[in-house]
Amino acid sequence: MSDITRENLPRHIAVIMDGNGRWAKKRLLNRINGHRKGIEVARETVRLCREMGIAYLTLYTFSKENWNRPALEVNMLMKYLEVHLRGEEKNLVENNIRFRAIGRVEDLPAGVKGVISDLEEKTRYNTGMVLQLALSYSGREEITSAAKKIARLVSEGRLLPEEITEETFQANLYTAGAPDPDLLIRTSGEMRISNFLLWQLAYTEIYICDALWPDFSGEHLEAAIRDYQKRERRFGLVKEKGVGAAG
Repeated sequence: MSDITRENLPRHIAVIMDGNGRWAKKRLLNRINGHRKGIEVARETVRLCREMGIAYLTLYTFSKENWNRPALEVNMLMKYLEVHLRGEEKNLVENNIRFRAIGRVEDLPAGVKGVISDLEEKTRYNTGMVLQLALSYSGREEITSAAKKIARLVSEGRLLPEEITEETFQANLYTAGAPDPDLLIRTSGEMRISNFLLWQLAYTEIYICDALWPDFSGEHLEAAIRDYQKRERRFGLVKEKGVGAAG
């Protein structure tokens, strides 16, 4: 990490953890083995980001569309998720990590919902890093949900239409209170964002990693951060003789 500038670290990293199934298939293993290995890599990624000083880490863990996968695969993945999260309580507390789940948490099995509730309560005052797991998540549904909340406020007379701003919308997203990601990492070489954080990624720097998620390592994470630190973030502006101009 000697060539990574700590003064220019991304405050918020989001990760699309793609490739568990292909990793298992290449090794003639069941897809479940790929998910198990992927969970181990996620745990290590959390540790590395915490040590680096990343303030927010959001992992795309299970999309709404993933419910359409074979029932056996989904059920086993949910069981692994429940067991893994229960085993992480001590680590989260000791490392001052706040845990949040974003998405349609109500769709999850009772056991998973229970451990999520426990972890959110027991880590709610932690200040070292915020770890967000996107579960039963859909970016389009998140935006639709926010629109419904705002429409309800208007219909109840608690908000005027002309008072609706980007900040109003942001405050009604699943990620309310968290800054937008500075860096999005997607593994497996795929060039798409897969319905993930559609509102929040407006000006996020995107890094595509060819490695499948179970092969993702600290070296890959550092490479993504180094690439991010070389970029000039203009947020829709261009620099012209030292003055930002729309462009």
